[in-house]
Amino acid sequence: MSQQKGRLESKWVTVNGLSMHFRASVDPVPGDEPVVVLVHGLSVSSGYMVPTAVRLAPHYRVYAPDLPGFGKSTKPAHILTIAELADALAAWMQAIGLQSAVLVGNSLGCQTIVNFALRYPERITHAVLIGPTMDPRARTLPRATLRLLRDAPREPLFYMPVLVREYVAAGIRRTVRTLRSGFRDPMEEHLTRVHIPTLVVRGAHDPIASQDWVEEVTRLLPAGQLVVIPGAGHAVNFNSPAQLVNVFRSFMNMSEGREKDFFSSSQQ
Repeated sequence: MSQQKGRLESKWVTVNGLSMHFRASVDPVPGDEPVVVLVHGLSVSSGYMVPTAVRLAPHYRVYAPDLPGFGKSTKPAHILTIAELADALAAWMQAIGLQSAVLVGNSLGCQTIVNFALRYPERITHAVLIGPTMDPRARTLPRATLRLLRDAPREPLFYMPVLVREYVAAGIRRTVRTLRSGFRDPMEEHLTRVHIPTLVVRGAHDPIASQDWVEEVTRLLPAGQLVVIPGAGHAVNFNSPAQLVNVFRSFMNMSEGREKDFFSSSQQ
């Protein structure tokens, strides 16, 4: 079933002296619907979130920032750690007047969201963690690189040129240092303190976030639920946006009491 698509526009705002680019939905939505912020992963940008953003936009106010160092935002000489990326996300939200939001992230963006939830718990209402990193069995550069290469055949043909272009724009030094910051950020030690409703999503063919790992993530979360998207690779937000949005809407409806059985409705 086809989904209606909304419109996005590019905007810029100055945050702590840095110019930050973000995409924002422009179509009107009911005033009581939550704000959704999409958080990109390692060395990519808000462009990586567009397939999901345009499908969410008819239903929610949607924003997708380029965090400092990535996309069209300023690339500071100092390369931000995961905790600093969470701080930058909070400062950006403050700058554009977002008091709280549902945060949806993929890959390293999930680590940013978990750090955000610990540091700014009053500013996040729900979390969606898509293909969360870092699996403890892949916390070295060779192992992480191998898993990334194994994911390539599982993504659409037009995905790899987008990914390569984003990585080149970010630069090898920033990519490697951000990745190493991710290795030093053991998500499993933080999850028991994330008390908001949290949906964990995995593509069934994702070699980066293993099934064992996402099950552990879900078990550690006080209010975690897991959904696996059949046939999808790591970048579910890019390769399976329609299925992801269906799951997301069911999750939100259940959280707000509009659906009783999340798992049955999300698989339809």
